[in-house]
Amino acid sequence: MGIGRSVIIDNQAYVDSKDFTTTRTEQNRNGQKDIRRKDVRIKDIEETKLLNFYSLPGINIENIASNDAMISSKINDLLEQGWTLEFVTSGVESDSGLEDGKGIFITRLFFAR
Repeated sequence: MGIGRSVIIDNQAYVDSKDFTTTRTEQNRNGQKDIRRKDVRIKDIEETKLLNFYSLPGINIENIASNDAMISSKINDLLEQGWTLEFVTSGVESDSGLEDGKGIFITRLFFAR
């Protein structure tokens, strides 16, 4: 119904996963780093707004065309900056029934330079 949120998110921060990784064994349970979820959150992102596919009457074809143009523009900008598209993955967590009313579709484009 147009109340969802569609965006392109581009991480702007360098993260070393080792800083947020612990190893657990029976012998060293007390010597663990105290890593809280709030410490893992990355706040340095670039967010490009997209339009929702659905509105009250149903699928909005103009919004799909607008999003295609926006995504193509973003990809072309990255290619011009010397990035190459390495691979694409996607996933769905769909509506789980009449009472759920929620679902998410995500596509990840991985670039390298």
